[in-house]
Amino acid sequence: MKKLQNKVAVVTGGSSGIGFSTAENFIQEGAKVIITGRNQEGLNAAAAKLGENAMAIKSDASNLADIDNLVSFVTENYGKVDILFINAGIFLPTQIGGVTEEFFDIQMNINFKGAVFTLEKFIPILAEGASVINLSSINAYTGMSNTGVYAASKAALNSYTRTAATELAPKKIRINAVNPGPIDTPIFGKAGMSPEMIQGFAQMMQNRIPMKRFGKPEEISKLVTFLASDDASFITGSEYNIDGGMAVLV
Repeated sequence: MKKLQNKVAVVTGGSSGIGFSTAENFIQEGAKVIITGRNQEGLNAAAAKLGENAMAIKSDASNLADIDNLVSFVTENYGKVDILFINAGIFLPTQIGGVTEEFFDIQMNINFKGAVFTLEKFIPILAEGASVINLSSINAYTGMSNTGVYAASKAALNSYTRTAATELAPKKIRINAVNPGPIDTPIFGKAGMSPEMIQGFAQMMQNRIPMKRFGKPEEISKLVTFLASDDASFITGSEYNIDGGMAVLV
């Protein structure tokens, strides 16, 4: 029997990168998956690739009304959720001293506020024994230049994850965080970086990684799938670095 047979999973930010790869893994393991994102065209293309066990819903993680609509849709069509992968996030680099209120709000509203309220609003329909996985980042700990607000948003998410694990345990809901290092996904292009900037950033980052390469989305999704499954039934409140050894050198 497949590890996620007959499970219902929600993957925010599921149209590309780690989210899409994880949705693929979930489906391969027998789950029905709802993916979300802000671009309808990208969602439609992703859902077509994922096949009949996937459904795409346009939903902005920073918009609480969108999250309410998402929860209502899932409730009406599926009744409950067994797996919630809170993956939606953005990376916008800037130096300390150049942070504006707008810049701060954009990152915090998606990476932290959006993640918190996604969980808060899904709690009533999380099944007994449900698994929640928050996608964080090793930037929560590395002190890497130009990532101050992004890193703070992920550090806040990790702290919230630990407290949520304590409070949700009586409901038999598990919650864990995954902290990737640099992964080969479209997130850097979405940050407004030029191809030359991305290439320079990639070379700089690779020099800091003992394994001397970026990770692949499927390497993250396999860990997320494990945490979503009953194989991880005694794991909650934990953080998993998956970074090619980068954090070891910090």
